Amino acid sequence: MSILKIFVLAIVQGAAELLPVSSSAHVIVAEKLMGLDPTSPEMTLLLVMLHTGTMFAVIFFFWSSWKQNFFASQKVFLNSAKFIVVATLFTAITGLLLKLLIEKIFMKGVPHAEIELLFGNLDLVSISLACAGILIMIAGWKTHQRPGAKPGLDTKSSSWIGIVQGVCLPFRGFSRSGATISTGLLLGIEKARAEEFSFALAVVLTPPVIAREILRLLKAQHVNTLTSASTMSLFYPSLLGMVLSFIAGILALRWLSNWLVRGRWHFFGIYCIVAALAVFLLNVTLFVE
Repeated sequence: MSILKIFVLAIVQGAAELLPVSSSAHVIVAEKLMGLDPTSPEMTLLLVMLHTGTMFAVIFFFWSSWKQNFFASQKVFLNSAKFIVVATLFTAITGLLLKLLIEKIFMKGVPHAEIELLFGNLDLVSISLACAGILIMIAGWKTHQRPGAKPGLDTKSSSWIGIVQGVCLPFRGFSRSGATISTGLLLGIEKARAEEFSFALAVVLTPPVIAREILRLLKAQHVNTLTSASTMSLFYPSLLGMVLSFIAGILALRWLSNWLVRGRWHFFGIYCIVAALAVFLLNVTLFVE
């Protein structure tokens, strides 16, 4: 893969990952336009490593507020950790159930059925984008209608946020940040708190996803039979992309936080609807044989 392609994918990922517009959908479209296969192990690993770059951007950006809100005292830390664990547990349960449902029922009869095979389906990406857009617009509208919000979380709200995050996992286009922040807003959680919690969950979720994709890549490529130089050549594009996506992610986070505080959340929903239509038309005109 050329340096230019990695650069393009990293900028697209970094700019879109931390905005509620589904970075995965944008990266998949960019991959297809450049003639790459989004379902291949190399590309799914690259996508996950791009997520890693933005994960570090999240830690860098939110560290000061996390220290204040999550680490202010032992009691605050334990409560925050409890809600993160609850949400992550519900994410894992929901994601696993969806994976089994899709692979064993909807993909029954497909050779070597893996949920990653859905990642290149632009029709599904378009539908997921539209659903995310509708959810974001509803949350933005409800937030305007509701005069106040509770500052913190509880077990019930963190459970619902975790379930929604689990639904996002198999569907490229259904923005994780957009869905989880919107769910928090609909549950009455204060804007900044919903944003912080959403990205805290992302930091917890990303490492196991990376590990899974690395194992998938090694299995597919039979790396144990390759030289060390060949092995490094598989990971080099992903590592470079991770660095570039970190830089783009910092800039995107500043934009997101500004619009969320200023009550412009619904604009991201409008964008997702427009993007869904664009992906659908692009698929019909360019990719359908």
